[in-house]
Amino acid sequence: MSQPESALAEAQGGGRAPESLAALAERHGLRRAIARPSMPAYLRQLWDRRHFILTYATSRNVSKYSESMLGQLWQVLTPLLNAAVYWLMFGVILGQSKKIDNYPAFLITGVMVFTFTQRTVISGAKSISSNLSLIRALHFPRAALPLAYTIQELQQLGYSMAVLVLLVLVTGEPVSWLWLLIPVVLLMQLVFNIGTGMFMARLGAFMRDMNQLLPFITRTWLYASGVFYAIDDRTKDLPDFLRWALEFNPAAAYIEFMRDLLIYQRFPERWAWVTCLFWAVFALIVGFWYFWRAEERYGRG
Repeated sequence: MSQPESALAEAQGGGRAPESLAALAERHGLRRAIARPSMPAYLRQLWDRRHFILTYATSRNVSKYSESMLGQLWQVLTPLLNAAVYWLMFGVILGQSKKIDNYPAFLITGVMVFTFTQRTVISGAKSISSNLSLIRALHFPRAALPLAYTIQELQQLGYSMAVLVLLVLVTGEPVSWLWLLIPVVLLMQLVFNIGTGMFMARLGAFMRDMNQLLPFITRTWLYASGVFYAIDDRTKDLPDFLRWALEFNPAAAYIEFMRDLLIYQRFPERWAWVTCLFWAVFALIVGFWYFWRAEERYGRG
């Protein structure tokens, strides 16, 4: 008699106290077909599928605008058109261009940097719920999906950054050796986005109303991140706790860091380094752990 048959016979045998199925399976060396692996094993599985993650992100990027006439140009046109609308509303109508030097470069930098995080949050929240058929058909670490979505947004950012640097030069800002630090701040923001995207992926998988709430959340985050105004100027009369919350805002920290490099030609202050690095490490650890804890639940039901 095979091991599963003997286990079933024991479970059905009379005269013995009933034994739970979980205890019975454990006693005979049986385990669940889909179980959450340990963290080291999970990381190894992700690394083994790195080529799939990159290919999946690239294919999504190519197909996203395949049916539009302008194609991949929309990766750059979308944030530029948003910046144009914001410049009209905040720069012209509300007069911010009179208070901030080189307001076009100030605004475009804020829009480009914030858009990278905003898109990652929105796409991460949909990464599981939009791929249920793939999840139910194939066995792979589910974190590959929010990772691929984040890489997709990073690829789009590459086009936007090229345009951003060109526009900053056109507005009269000189080239500086500080621009060599641009990859550093982008790397910290990328790490933050990975963690945040994974956190939102789990929320979006089990909270069906999250996609309805996200536009309000990201819009509020946009207005609180100093994209249209200088935070230190607007927070002078605010209570200390509110001013601290706005300045410690991760999106605002990455925006200010980038503006220091591109526009103000100054080495970012220590608080900017500490804030950006803290949020990157904190988001990655918490977001990855939070997503991994529900690994075996994705695609169920």
